[in-house]
Amino acid sequence: MDILLQVAIILVCLFYGARKGGVALGLLGGIGIVLMTFVFKLPPGKPPVDVMLTIIAVVAASATLQASGGLEVLLLGAEKILRRNPKYVSILAPFTTCLLTILCGTGHVVYTMLPIIYDIAIKNDIRPERPMAASSIASQMGILASPVSVAVVSLVAFLAKVPVDGHVIDFIQVLSITIPSTLAGVLLIGVFSWFRGKDLKDDAEFQKRIADPQQRQIVYGESATLLGKVLTSSQWTAMWIFIGSIVVVAILGAFQSLRPLVGGKPLSMVLTIQMFMLLAGALMILFTKTDPSTIGKTEVFRAGMIAVVAVFGIAWMADTVFEAHLPVLKTTLTDLVKTQPWTYAIALLLVSKLVNSQAAAISAMVPVGLAIGVPPGYIVAFAAASYGYYILPTYPSDLAAIQFDRSGTTRIGKYVVNHSFILPGLIGVSTSCLAGYLLAGAYGLI
Repeated sequence: MDILLQVAIILVCLFYGARKGGVALGLLGGIGIVLMTFVFKLPPGKPPVDVMLTIIAVVAASATLQASGGLEVLLLGAEKILRRNPKYVSILAPFTTCLLTILCGTGHVVYTMLPIIYDIAIKNDIRPERPMAASSIASQMGILASPVSVAVVSLVAFLAKVPVDGHVIDFIQVLSITIPSTLAGVLLIGVFSWFRGKDLKDDAEFQKRIADPQQRQIVYGESATLLGKVLTSSQWTAMWIFIGSIVVVAILGAFQSLRPLVGGKPLSMVLTIQMFMLLAGALMILFTKTDPSTIGKTEVFRAGMIAVVAVFGIAWMADTVFEAHLPVLKTTLTDLVKTQPWTYAIALLLVSKLVNSQAAAISAMVPVGLAIGVPPGYIVAFAAASYGYYILPTYPSDLAAIQFDRSGTTRIGKYVVNHSFILPGLIGVSTSCLAGYLLAGAYGLI
């Protein structure tokens, strides 16, 4: 009976923390950990220190990229691709935002692209909802395909503790599954978006809106663009330093022999990523005109530090409860997860919605899944299920897409759940999970 009450406390902390937003999600975990330790007398679990340190290193590098202006180089390149192929914006835009996330490790880079995507769509008489909703979803899906994202690093760190037949599912194996499965999901989102909704000329509600000259001016407005912006050599230098660091990390992940031996084993990829992300940030400061005081003021840094607090509180609270009841959980759930491993994916999806973070969902659920006997191959195959916060339109990128779409086509429906993002989200995540399952099977992990 105690375990049910303790799980209920975890859920209340997660739900209330998610509703309050910001760092509240992690801080509410403090209530849970105190109750578990002082009231229920459970031994405190272990906070995921390696994961938290990696988040800090990656966020520091990405925030330095943004503060240096190097991010604008990537955004300008993305805009040029879209404006040269406006007819295909519904398919190209989600791939563009996904790729930016893969490179930067955070989906928050989508905010600058959204007004550009809207401008391209509306000026070419394409229903803005098509590329706007797809781009917001794809930007978050790209997190599971990024070698420097918090979610991937967390996943690799947890898998490193559970070898499969004496072999650890390493950094490269994880990405060899998550990258193609993510791209498969994004492709299907684009294909679906190409045909979704009425064309603007057939949409009576839209036509009624632009019949008012003032509203028409608002809808079509002035172009949002980075074209014509003069990029400095300092911005290009920052961008190449960051991209170069990611390439080096990928190479070191692929070839263990290039890493120094520590205790007779190659240096772990968790430490490798931490080192090279800190190095990237340092080099950007040394070789560009970046003001270090601006790094902590960037959107990327703010969001990243919130993720650190969230992972700290949530993972520590969950580990305390599930570690204390591990024998009972194994006895009760082992047969279920072995015969129906998809139930783990459903649980991961629901927890993700509660915590509004893929990294936090993975930190909370992957250790639990591994502890109760979910095979590591399934953990990787269903990693995409850690993105479930599209279910309700409360995530900042979704709200931003609604705000930037002045045509009113990207919206929250009458019943809340029938919003513009639910179908692209379901299609993208389910496709990625299916592709991940097939790839994991092909690699002999399942």
